[in-house]
Amino acid sequence: MKKATIRFSILFAMATIFACSTGNKEETAENEDQSTEEKSQESVSSISLTPVESPQFDDSMLEMLSPMENETNLEPGAVKFSYNVKNYELATQTIDADVKNCANSPKGQHIHLILNNQPYSAHYEAEFTKDLEEGHYVALSFLSRSYHESVKSYGAANIRQFTVGKEPSGQEIADLSDPHMFYSRPKGTYTGKDAQKVLLDFYLLNTELSEEGNKVRATINGEEFMLDKWQPYFIEGAEMGEMTIKLELLDAKGELIPSPFNPVERTVTLEAGDAS
Repeated sequence: MKKATIRFSILFAMATIFACSTGNKEETAENEDQSTEEKSQESVSSISLTPVESPQFDDSMLEMLSPMENETNLEPGAVKFSYNVKNYELATQTIDADVKNCANSPKGQHIHLILNNQPYSAHYEAEFTKDLEEGHYVALSFLSRSYHESVKSYGAANIRQFTVGKEPSGQEIADLSDPHMFYSRPKGTYTGKDAQKVLLDFYLLNTELSEEGNKVRATINGEEFMLDKWQPYFIEGAEMGEMTIKLELLDAKGELIPSPFNPVERTVTLEAGDAS
């Protein structure tokens, strides 16, 4: 009788140990699943793109007077740029600038000049000089609102090529009748409230975007956004620090459209604190 009792006790203890062991494994697995789910939720980006609505300037015009198209007698150094601006006032604030709550130029509306898809320079007068080294240039100029959003109406932009000094050998000459995309914003450093809403803006030539056709893929800090409408966007929710933006103009098959300016990648800085 005592042996049977001892044998039963041993079996009961073993069963209890097995049950506890199984329970611990299940609990551990459940905790691991919860941990994985939490990590997965944490890895979801908080970055968002919000379409921007702004006043239109449908009758505005920008005519480039110099340099001339395909001009080749320009000397390195100070090159003169001049424009004829119609139905658009430079050096004045865009009517909704005070409610846009994004980086805004205190100098007002201006011209963006982009050379070979490098970072633009902003100009608040229709005539200025710019120091250029010897080389071939593709110059895109367009009217910009005071908060650096491009005016996309017909006639508000101009593109042309010219050469400063000698024509460089082996440099690819762009076919300006092909589809092209030029990077505009964001640019530089954003501080305080300006870092909360950062304008994403680019300029398209000879192409349109649509759900079934060409698109722009914007990759922001590794997160991809597929854009099928040509319009500006606010980047919101990005962490402070460096922000990398890559833009790619894609065809309907998702393949890169050939262009010397495609793709393009830039890095800007977001800083906490009061905007200066």
